[in-house]
Amino acid sequence: MRGFGIDLGTANTVVGTPDDGIVLNEPSLMMVRTKDPHRAIAIGQDASDLVDRTPTGITPVRPIRGGVVVDLESARAYVTAVLKHAAPHRRYGLRPTGVVAVPAGATPLERRALLEVGHESGLRKVGLVPQPVAGALGCGINPLEPRTHLVVDIGGGTSEVTALCFGGVLSHRSCRTAGDDLTRAIHRYLRVDHKLLVGELTAERAKVGAPEATDDRTLVVEGRDAATGRARLITLETEEIMDAVRSTTINIVETLAACLDDLPPRAISDVLAEGILAIGGGSMLRGLPQLIEESFGLPVKTAERPLTCVAEGATACMDHPEVVAAYGS
Repeated sequence: MRGFGIDLGTANTVVGTPDDGIVLNEPSLMMVRTKDPHRAIAIGQDASDLVDRTPTGITPVRPIRGGVVVDLESARAYVTAVLKHAAPHRRYGLRPTGVVAVPAGATPLERRALLEVGHESGLRKVGLVPQPVAGALGCGINPLEPRTHLVVDIGGGTSEVTALCFGGVLSHRSCRTAGDDLTRAIHRYLRVDHKLLVGELTAERAKVGAPEATDDRTLVVEGRDAATGRARLITLETEEIMDAVRSTTINIVETLAACLDDLPPRAISDVLAEGILAIGGGSMLRGLPQLIEESFGLPVKTAERPLTCVAEGATACMDHPEVVAAYGS
């Protein structure tokens, strides 16, 4: 095995290999015992299945937030477990290499922490590449060509807007409003306007499931009636979902506006011709591309695989080291 392309997202961790494509796509979560908080007893979907069901002495941990390390020892245990889970039958001879996607706005200290975690988790050589660059490459865009590409990455904890051209970053802006905030806005809307109590996972499914509703306009949500405590079903119009998150999306729109203000006229012409590329789980929210188009008059294209294109691009970087050399560290 040559190596791994890794996207350590706040919501999901996605891992790919050059030979097998995406081999892991699971929640960025691990369960630990409170007496031994730096050893994973369950990760990914197994850990997610235990949320709100854990016995005393077991607690959930998210060692990665906003694409950067929160706790060094927990992140080391998590990434080690992820690599074992992604390739359980890997022969332990020469250690594999890895390319890790990082936020474009990550500080040198945050980048150094990711490099350290990668090395200590069993990777022989670790390269870092910005997430919007990896996402663009995973969508078939060449980030080294002399043409401007604008990428909006709405992850779980951070939204980033990055303009790329000829191996460099023309402009970058970020904000802390992202997918988790959209989920909380829907959760709050269901509780206040519909008096329906739901869990975090149900609110998340309401967010990303709206585009997949049976008649493309409605979505059925199940929860507990706040007044009676009984189970209740409601039907939501997808327009209601957008109304619920509209005030939350303002920060994302303002961040995009600030990035566009930094661009020279010719770069704006490229964006007008090519459109804005939207990636990340938040880009799956129905109506968000239309909101951006109405705000700026620029076409928006959502990635075909918004949840995995960053890991796909990081994996492709192993065959295109010139991208890591230009953008990475």
